Order: sequence, then C-alpha cells, then structure tokens
Amino acid sequence: MEETTGKAAVDLLLGFVNTRPAGNGDPERLGGAPDLAKWIRAAGLGDDDLRVTDADAAVARELRAALVTLLLSHVDVEEHEGAVAGAEEYLRRTAELYPLVAVVTERGCELAPSQRGVPGVFGALFAALSQATASGAWPRMKMCRNLPCHVGFLDKTRNSGGLYCSSACSSQVSMRSYRQRRKSNPS
Repeated sequence: MEETTGKAAVDLLLGFVNTRPAGNGDPERLGGAPDLAKWIRAAGLGDDDLRVTDADAAVARELRAALVTLLLSHVDVEEHEGAVAGAEEYLRRTAELYPLVAVVTERGCELAPSQRGVPGVFGALFAALSQATASGAWPRMKMCRNLPCHVGFLDKTRNSGGLYCSSACSSQVSMRSYRQRRKSNPS
C-alpha cells in the first residue's frame, strides 16, 4: 500500500465519494464485490489477488454515504435532521475497526493502515482523511450543492466559499431559481 499525502489524499477521497450514482447519469460503482475490487485496483490500493466480498462492498457504500453527508455539510446541506451527527458517530465507530499506525521516516510521520486486504483499504481512506485534515484541505472538500449533480470536488476559491463543482452547475441553480421566481411572480 502506497503512502497517501497531500493532493493524493484528496484525490483518493474524492474518487471514493464520486463512485456513487449521480443525477448526471453516473452509475453505482460500488454495487458489488467486482465493482469494489475494480475501484481498489484503479485507486492503487490493491492488486488482482485481493479477495473482496459483497459484504465489503456494502461496508464501502456505508462509509461513502457517511463521508458524502459530511461533504454536503461543507456546503450547508443536511439531508435530514441529525444526519451529520449520525455520520460522525458512524465514522467514529467504523474507524475503530480499521486502526492506523504511525510510520516514522526521515521525512516525518504519517498514519498508515495497520491491516492488509480490504480492511487495509478502508484504513487507507481514514489515513487519507487524516492527511487531508492535516493539510487543511478537508474543509475545502465538498459535494456540489446542485441537487442533480452532488459530485465531490475540492473548492479552490480564495475564500473557500464555493458551493458548486463547476460554473455549469452554478448556472443551472441560478436558472432554476430565476424560473421559480418568474413562475411565482408573473408580470
């Protein structure tokens, strides 16, 4: 398993949350064991002989859902009352199952998964989350506020006030608001 630092940590986490089906037609990419195995290989976290089960895929979808909830909260969206608290509690409990260890080198200290196989993959996600937080990137990691989109992205605006993954999504939301106002107040 490779060390995950800086931009790589952000890319790993965003790649993971962006495996969910989206309103833009993207399919579910963690639907079962073969899908999860394919994502793990593409992310560079495992090889062809890694044993992955459908139960592992279910855990991955739950972990992804909790992370998505937190990234939505970064754009002030809470899917339902208590969703953020529930996601935080779920992640606290789940992190205990995939412990990390400190790896000290001449360059410094990083957290790395203490397990191999699929548990190590899930541990790598928690290590990446720790790295993203330490680098200051975590608050800038968001889900697009445009409901049909909800794609994970890194907010690169100067004031960290970005709410949409692209200007196209921002325009769609603006146009929907404009049409709704026109519909509500015909001249």
